[in-house]
Amino acid sequence: MSAITSTAPAEARQAKRRKSGSKFPNGFWGLIGIVIFLGIWELVPALGIVEAAYLPPASEVLLTLFADLALTAFWVAVGETMLAWFIGLATAVLLALVLGLVIGMSSFLRRATNSTIEFLRPIPSVALIPLAVLLFGTKIESSLMLIIYACFWQVLIQVLYGVADVDNVAMQTARSYGFSRIQRIRDVIFPTMLPYLMTGIRLGAAVALILAITAELIIGAPGLGKEIQLAQSGGAIAGMYALIVATGLLGVAINLCMRIIEKRVLSWHASVRGENAA
Repeated sequence: MSAITSTAPAEARQAKRRKSGSKFPNGFWGLIGIVIFLGIWELVPALGIVEAAYLPPASEVLLTLFADLALTAFWVAVGETMLAWFIGLATAVLLALVLGLVIGMSSFLRRATNSTIEFLRPIPSVALIPLAVLLFGTKIESSLMLIIYACFWQVLIQVLYGVADVDNVAMQTARSYGFSRIQRIRDVIFPTMLPYLMTGIRLGAAVALILAITAELIIGAPGLGKEIQLAQSGGAIAGMYALIVATGLLGVAINLCMRIIEKRVLSWHASVRGENAA
């Protein structure tokens, strides 16, 4: 019995590897892809395909990035970008959640607001830059205006889908048992809507970072985007690329964190249990 028990984990791992079609860990091929990309980047200026003045070698950019990591100014810029990202995303999620519940629970409001939502949602946030500058100048409020507007629609649409997906039989049963509106939201609507909400937050998190960097680049709000613009105007091309790589790494870190949070919050959901089992 003990021999069977001891070999069970190893057999499970082998079965999982056979199912994935590879004997390597999940992140192996991603790492290989990064190495190949950096190798191509290193060769392009070395072979003269693009002048090094416009595209420094990857080794030079990475060395500059490592040097930036020791600078207080770099981390101050990261903190300013992340502050705008967090406040903007949190505000958008709160507004979208409340309005999504109010609109989604009323068939009249869904019909009355559908055309307005479909009109406003496609408007790109960057089109609001002149208005943001006029209202707030180059302060963080300008970044927040663009972030909130862009993320709001990402989350609102998902909340509306989630509320619409609630089982009508479950709602009628809750009413027949005398559940109050708050109880119906908590016990019937919210569990159904939560996977949609988490998807909207994950998508909004990526959009929030893009808009934060965009606002800093164009408006001049404090943060990594402004530092990129200053490096470009000052001729520090390697420093500019190093900051661009830093924003990419920040985006990867945010995405990984959001996926971890999503899996923990939805650990009870069938889709996450199935993914973990696979």
